[in-house]
Amino acid sequence: MAIRFEDLLCPRPDGLYCPPGDFYVDPVRPVERAVITHGHADHARAGHAHVAATTQTLAIMAVRYGEGFAGQVRPLAHGEAIERDGVSLTLVPAGHVLGSAQVVVRWKGLTMVVSGDYKRRRDPTCPAFEPVPCDVFITEATFGLPVFRHPDDAGEIASLLHSVAQFPERCHIVGAYALGKAQRVIRLLREAGWDAPLYVHGALERLNGLYQDFGVDLGPLKPATTETKGDFAGQIVIAPPSALADRWSRRFPDPVTAFASGWMRIRARARQRGVELPLILSDHADWDELTATLAELRPQEVWITHGREEALARWAGLNGLKARALAIVGYEDEED
Repeated sequence: MAIRFEDLLCPRPDGLYCPPGDFYVDPVRPVERAVITHGHADHARAGHAHVAATTQTLAIMAVRYGEGFAGQVRPLAHGEAIERDGVSLTLVPAGHVLGSAQVVVRWKGLTMVVSGDYKRRRDPTCPAFEPVPCDVFITEATFGLPVFRHPDDAGEIASLLHSVAQFPERCHIVGAYALGKAQRVIRLLREAGWDAPLYVHGALERLNGLYQDFGVDLGPLKPATTETKGDFAGQIVIAPPSALADRWSRRFPDPVTAFASGWMRIRARARQRGVELPLILSDHADWDELTATLAELRPQEVWITHGREEALARWAGLNGLKARALAIVGYEDEED
C-alpha cells in the first residue's frame, strides 16, 4: 500500500504529530516528546517530558520558564540529524528569531518540512531561512494576504531616526516584542549609525543578555529608569508593547510612541493603539515572501498551519500547487 503524507505527519488536537517517530512538532499542550521550532510562547510550552530544539531555543525556554521546563532536553545544532524509529529529523534555519528552525522530517523516501514561523529577509540577529526541497511544505500564513507587503527595514529605521532628529526635546518609546523584535530593532539601529546608549525596559534585560551571550552585539544598553524626565530628551527607549499604554511610559518627556510590527501596515490598528509612529517591521514572511517560497520549493502539497490560510491556499491552487488549511488552534501572533 502506498505511503500517504499523513502517515508521516498529521494534525491532531495537540498539534502536528509524527506517528512513526512518536513525537509532536510545536504541540499546544504538554506531550511525551516535542520538537520545538522556536522560543515564542505559542510554539514553545513548558511541561513536555522530552524536548528537542536548537541550543538557543532551549536557552530561551529556560529563561522564560525556568531550568526545569521539561523532563529532558536534547540540543540540536542547525544541520544536525538524529533518527528515531527510522524517522530522520533535522533542524535548519528559519530566519525568524535567534535559534529558530524549520523541522525537516524524512521517512521511507518522503521529506516533509515544518517551517514554524519564518521570514526570508535578512535579520542581523539570526541565520537566514534555508529552503529545503520537500514533498510537503507546512507553512505559516500570519501575513498571508496581498495587503501585507513589508517595506525595507532600513527605511523604517530611517523614519525613526528622522523623527528623533525632528523632535530632540521628546523621548521615543519603541514597542517591540521581547523575543526577537526588540533585539532586531536594536541591531538595525546600530547598523544605521546609532552608537549612543539605548534604554531598555526591565522586561527585556534577560533576553537581551541571552542574545549577547550567543554573540549578537547589541552595543551599550541602559535601564530605562530615571528620576528626571529631561534625562530622556532625544533618547530612544525599547519596551514591550504592553508598556506603551502603561503608567510606566508617563515618566518620559512627551514621548513619541512607536510600535514595530507587521500589523502597522494597517493604519487603523496604529490608531487604535494610539501609536504616533508606526514602524512596519515583522519577523514573519509577508505575502511576497510566502508566495515566493512556495514558488521556489514547488512541493507536491502545501499545508498551512495558521494565519490567513484561505488566501494563501487559493494562491497555491491558482499556481498549480495542491494546498490545505490545517487551522491548528493555539498559535497566536506575538506581534499583535
